[in-house]
Amino acid sequence: MSRVLKFGRKAARTGRAKSLVVFLHGYGADGADLLGLADVLGPHLPDTAFVAPDAAERIPGAPFGNQWFPIPRFDGSTPAAAEAGLKRSAADISAFLDQRLSYENLGPENLAVIGFSQGAMMALEVAPRRDTPMACVIAISGQLIQPDRLAAEAKVKPPVLIMHGDQDMVVDFTEMSAAADALTAAGFDTYGHVMQGSGHGIAQDGLETALAFLRQFLPNS
Repeated sequence: MSRVLKFGRKAARTGRAKSLVVFLHGYGADGADLLGLADVLGPHLPDTAFVAPDAAERIPGAPFGNQWFPIPRFDGSTPAAAEAGLKRSAADISAFLDQRLSYENLGPENLAVIGFSQGAMMALEVAPRRDTPMACVIAISGQLIQPDRLAAEAKVKPPVLIMHGDQDMVVDFTEMSAAADALTAAGFDTYGHVMQGSGHGIAQDGLETALAFLRQFLPNS
């Protein structure tokens, strides 16, 4: 059974949403960490609502911050615990997407998911395994977990934009090409953008590329 996720929301500037963007935050953060991007993207996407859920799990022993799943190299957890956390949060996110689409009275074709770091990992885990395709996925500074499973498990294949800083010291830059190769081999329309000179973050050129991608693939944007 999925868990109920707390979230923040910023309404469409026109008053009624015709499309929806969901942000998935990184390890040790929460939804508010990315919801501020709505202030940057919103003026260019006036018919779009933005929501950003908090992962259901707090990081054990940390004074603040949430996680979608434990990371063994950070917290000493087991690979089995990481896998179980991934699956449980994937169910949480998929249920959350359905709930928010229903609330906004929108179909999945009007949905885009933007994930950063661990949130990008979740976006690439969830989107291909849903029953109906969303408009598009943007994965920033993340990783495709167990890429060998993708071709067999993908039910739908929305277009994917992968972005990564070439100076990322948290999630290695090579993960970008690894994800792109697996997605392309599995039949996804895959796009890439390298944030030159950037570390583990979202650079201005990355935001501009994300906006252009949303305008191309998200209806009514």
